[in-house]
Amino acid sequence: MLAENNTPLQKAVELKIDDELLVARITGRLVHPASGRSYHKLFNPPKKEMTDDITGEPLVQRSDDNAAALTKRLVTYHKQTEPIVDYYKKAGIWSGVDASQPPKTVWADILKCLGQ
Repeated sequence: MLAENNTPLQKAVELKIDDELLVARITGRLVHPASGRSYHKLFNPPKKEMTDDITGEPLVQRSDDNAAALTKRLVTYHKQTEPIVDYYKKAGIWSGVDASQPPKTVWADILKCLGQ
């Protein structure tokens, strides 16, 4: 698409996070299906385990939000991403952002990488 518009890619930003922390974050996600409200077992737990704070209805966890599935996906991710990262590093347009930080900090760092 960029080549068709004769517009070169100017920046490539990689969100970097330790695999173990990512697994902990994802395996703890809980959702109230009807409203989309989200909780986390560690970082934002519901008042009553597996129960939406507002409706009292059950919370669910995605079937693929488990450590085994994530570990497999991460192996594939690293295998496919490392050559791309190397390419953009050699092109001089790559930046890495520590995604283990609070969301506002991550967003601010992304904006800095993009020159904003």
